[in-house]
Amino acid sequence: MTYRLHYAPDNASLVIRLALEELGVSYETVLVDRRVRAQKSPAYLALNPAGLIPVLETPDGPVFETGAILLWLADRHGDLAPAPDHSARGALLKWLFFLSNTLHPAMRMIFYPDQYAGADIDAQTRLRTHMQTEAARHLDTLEAAATAHPDLFSGAKPSVLGLYLGPALRWLALYPAGETGWFDLARWPILRTLAQTLESRASAIAAARAEGLGSAPFTAPGPADPPEGVAL
Repeated sequence: MTYRLHYAPDNASLVIRLALEELGVSYETVLVDRRVRAQKSPAYLALNPAGLIPVLETPDGPVFETGAILLWLADRHGDLAPAPDHSARGALLKWLFFLSNTLHPAMRMIFYPDQYAGADIDAQTRLRTHMQTEAARHLDTLEAAATAHPDLFSGAKPSVLGLYLGPALRWLALYPAGETGWFDLARWPILRTLAQTLESRASAIAAARAEGLGSAPFTAPGPADPPEGVAL
């Protein structure tokens, strides 16, 4: 079967596109146009009732949630993660869930503070500032984890962790525009090396080309200029 990835440019779906490219499997993409809130349409909600991107259509039905899709692909194709009976499986799982349950929610609060703090601008600013501090602390934790588990955090033979982290580092460096002075990738040299190595891989080059992300999408990112849709 050819997988079908419902995506938006420079969105969490980028993580899944990277995984599909890395696996070398057949897939097609369907643009979810956020300009018209297509992710809230009845057709899309039938795939993901949360109305969030991405969704991957698979032989087992639609799978949503970035971490779940990554783990499903890794297990289905026997790559990108240690096997269930491997001694490193526990480490892989705890850091994958740390990314999806701890770092990613912090990023959403940085990018969309109005969704959590309401319309009050001062409250939004306080939340964003606090969560930027929290995100930096989470990256410190991941830097230590990458030191302890170099094979799991390698950009040369990436696992699902590296494929998730590369885009996360990109977004923290870029968004929201004018509010990223706190972020300096040099503070996390192991994560920076992972990002440098990852963006030189054929999978990342293909994904960057497809979404208009430039030649250094993870270490020196610029705004996306996608061939279809827009990055919001």
